[in-house]
Amino acid sequence: MQIGRTDILNEIASKAANELYTPVPPGYQRGQCKFVVVLGTVMSGLGKGIFSSGVAKLLQDKGLKVAPIKLEGYLNVDSGTLNPFRHGEVFVLDDGMETDMDLGTYERMLDQDLSKLNFCTSGQIFTRVLDKERMGRYQGRDVQMIPHVTGEVKLRLRELALESGADVVFVEIGGTVGDFENAYFIEAVRELALEEGPGSTCFVALTYILEPQSLGEQKSKPAQLGLRSLMAMGIQPQIIACRAGSPVRETARQKISVYANVPMERVFSMHDCESIYFVPEMIRRSRIDAAVVDILGLQEKVDGERTEQKWRTWREFTEQIRKADQTLDIAITGKYTAVRDSYASIIKALEHCGAATGTKVALHWVDTTDVTDENAAQKLAGMHGVIVPGGFGARGTEGKITCVRHVRENRIPYLGLCYGFQMAVIEYARHECGLERANSTEIDPHTPHPVIDRLPEQLRIKELGATMRLGGQDVELTPGSVASRLYGDTATTRLRFRHRYEVNPEYIKKLTSSGLVFSGKAPGQPIMQILELPDHPFFVGTQSHPEFTSRPLRPDPMYLGFIQAAIEHARQSSGTVQLRS
Repeated sequence: MQIGRTDILNEIASKAANELYTPVPPGYQRGQCKFVVVLGTVMSGLGKGIFSSGVAKLLQDKGLKVAPIKLEGYLNVDSGTLNPFRHGEVFVLDDGMETDMDLGTYERMLDQDLSKLNFCTSGQIFTRVLDKERMGRYQGRDVQMIPHVTGEVKLRLRELALESGADVVFVEIGGTVGDFENAYFIEAVRELALEEGPGSTCFVALTYILEPQSLGEQKSKPAQLGLRSLMAMGIQPQIIACRAGSPVRETARQKISVYANVPMERVFSMHDCESIYFVPEMIRRSRIDAAVVDILGLQEKVDGERTEQKWRTWREFTEQIRKADQTLDIAITGKYTAVRDSYASIIKALEHCGAATGTKVALHWVDTTDVTDENAAQKLAGMHGVIVPGGFGARGTEGKITCVRHVRENRIPYLGLCYGFQMAVIEYARHECGLERANSTEIDPHTPHPVIDRLPEQLRIKELGATMRLGGQDVELTPGSVASRLYGDTATTRLRFRHRYEVNPEYIKKLTSSGLVFSGKAPGQPIMQILELPDHPFFVGTQSHPEFTSRPLRPDPMYLGFIQAAIEHARQSSGTVQLRS
């Protein structure tokens, strides 16, 4: 009797002493899911997540169910304690998982809420392995990188495939080939491809083509060497995406094709473009999505009519970006302005709103450590709207408060996000409620007026990781308020949060009696989540991060309202502030 590969996998999983130990989740069936694995060579930060999400979107548009996962080599259990200067934005999922910013790219491109299943770090893998070792799950075996750690990685991928019901799981491996911390991820996907069988896995390598200005030509040698390193690890890529500032020339693609054993038509130029939302168009034009379908044998699952309908909708969106003929000037005032990735989701949310309103949103970065009462007007001159984004710590806070006061008193549209919400409360308490030295206990533990204080449940917590109020939360909206109107006159909406501090309930009456309106709060709790000023063109703050749920075809209503108010502000300004053509 012939034994199927699924039976073999189950037999292997049941024999811990077997050198080919590989765990398989109950109910997993080989062949029901295919895998696309995206790896990097030469250098990190090339856009693996952008490319992977672009291909995933095109397959999703064809009627296939897709599920992404990011494998990160660092030992942190999640991204929550990482410094934005070093790693960019911490993106929070609805279930509270703190992740890499690439998860935001996947959510936006796929218009899909992800979960903890879609993000995996070395810290998570090692924790699971060591927990199993303590429980005696390895039946006396010495625990090793191979097969136990690699086996755990394969288990995570198969669990995602099983629980998501995906036709295709997109696996993005962080970092580059040659990184010590990622070697076992690469070994795991090599083993996965072998175990799943021919036609189960498509390997995509993202590489970099150098363009030294002094030479005036493109150089592919680093890319060739990086690809050779990948092949030496047992991975033969079937598709290669070449990153470069300008379109990769045919000569460079030919060299890469020869050195990597990949047909020319599958060596793809992924050059710089105005928006990441143009990348799916580049992929489609090069038929890379069709190549993935062919490699994985998914032709029968493709819905041609759906494909064209979805593509027309996407093209309408990208054409709106291209046709925008007026520029709106928006200031982002914070302390991480030197690293724009710290505000990646804000940038994208504004881009979504720009497409929806036919404007190009030009961002002006204002480092609030340099803002004072004397220069605030100069720093914010000509701005159509101002955003104070999230953050932590005391540095730059007085500059943020000064910016808030300036826009409030000069009736410039304002959007406060998380920390920006708290800064607005502090500013109002000081200058409208007469509470001198009002502050947050995070900034000044000895303030006489702690209008912002720790959430009660946070007082007992000593650790930093995954201890904040995190993830999706329902927000009750006040009928007739700006917030309610923005969200379609609904009684509640759902937003994502990441904070330890709140408006001190003892000061709510004082603040509201002076004119501040809290138009959104936690159901059944005195946790204020949205504020506004009714007599202002647009002055809205939220303890949440609405940018996390903004999507290209569905801009977040709060951001959209802010941009619409900024456009109106520009039109009504008496010649001093105008939209730029």
